[in-house]
Amino acid sequence: MALPFLDRDDEQRRLRRFLSDEEARLAVLYGRRRCGKSTLIQRLCGEKDIYFLADERESSLQIQALAVEIARSVPQFDAARYPSWDALLSSLEARVERLNLVLDEFPYLVASAPELPSVLQRHLDRPGPGRLRFLLCGSSQRMMQGAVLDRSAPLYGRAREILRLVPLRPGWIVEALGVQGASAVEAWSVWGGVPRYWELARGYSTLRESIRDLVLHRHGVLHDEPEGLLLDESRSATQASSLLALVGAGCHRLSEIAARMGKPAGALTRPLAHLIDLGYLRREAPFGEEDRSTRRTLYRIGDPLLAFWFRFVQPARTLLERDLLEPVEALLDAAFPQHCAEAWEVLARESVPRLGLYGVAWGPAARWWGSGRDGPQEFDVVAESLDGESVLVGEVKWAARPDLARWRAELGTRAASAPFVRGRRVLCALWVKETAAGDDVVTPEQVLATLR
Repeated sequence: MALPFLDRDDEQRRLRRFLSDEEARLAVLYGRRRCGKSTLIQRLCGEKDIYFLADERESSLQIQALAVEIARSVPQFDAARYPSWDALLSSLEARVERLNLVLDEFPYLVASAPELPSVLQRHLDRPGPGRLRFLLCGSSQRMMQGAVLDRSAPLYGRAREILRLVPLRPGWIVEALGVQGASAVEAWSVWGGVPRYWELARGYSTLRESIRDLVLHRHGVLHDEPEGLLLDESRSATQASSLLALVGAGCHRLSEIAARMGKPAGALTRPLAHLIDLGYLRREAPFGEEDRSTRRTLYRIGDPLLAFWFRFVQPARTLLERDLLEPVEALLDAAFPQHCAEAWEVLARESVPRLGLYGVAWGPAARWWGSGRDGPQEFDVVAESLDGESVLVGEVKWAARPDLARWRAELGTRAASAPFVRGRRVLCALWVKETAAGDDVVTPEQVLATLR
């Protein structure tokens, strides 16, 4: 079932500006697969623009395939044979006044023709008005950065726009899947903000049915999705998959991860940072501490589908390969509420700067854990007001029946003695699963309405 085009207003504005700028010659659009890059481009391309989706064929075959596409706008352009990319582009420049050339999955072209970025550089650097305007798009963030964004890359510094397309904000899942409240949080805990996942899930009547058919079943479209995502960024997914599997299994400290992998912690710093750059992992430090400097940093999977997959699918691969779905679903049913509760915490913290609780402007929120006056303490949400005068302390609950009076009393008592308060005004709030009354109570409907 087709998904309506959602959001991307800023990206559309920037790309339209690029396409209408007579001086602009190069734009770059990249990001993980299934986030809607090709859909966005095709939405903006005009009838006279040349759109070419690359694949993994030899360079000579790609060149001729592009010539056929060009011939749709430039008559007989495919009648000639072009021995190189330079020959094709030079011939095209000689035959057009102005043309937008979109090369989608650009990394495939570079893989078969490593000289292509340098060829494009020469065409872009020629003096005089340019006749060709290039829009390069790719899913391999590593290869796009190496070909275009790295300081040593031939095309570095030549792009008018460089856009990284990331998953849509959580609130859009309400419109995409027609779900509300707690059901929307449950859906987001599996599909995250990736439009293609939403499009696939729209064809099912229940979340459980979509999980079974798309993710758990060995023939499911998303059954091997993590491997594809990781192979986009490396020739081997072994190390990245191992890191994600350990974090998904509950190893959140660098020392734990290193010990389980049998490697020194220093050897894992770069691969962990790479997964963070991709959005697949995230660092978490207690409120008030820098995640790069504190030894209390924890690592957690940052993408909902990957978190779900490494929690429920990866440990059960043997059963799933034998089509034994029922025992896996029984384990899923037992642990899914906890999975949703953790996703709800993430959304709760993300919502803090946008909710305007108590009429105060709040900065980013984080968890806090450490030693309090009465022993170990932990708070799900802590944020500081932008003027530094107040501290927001919150508790995030996923219980079916809210016990607001008890939760308020317990949270207020604990928050008053928290070491990070330091004499500032303390304001408390509860994030709850079910609709409940109170200015200090936040529901899924409120959170998702702000996260758009």
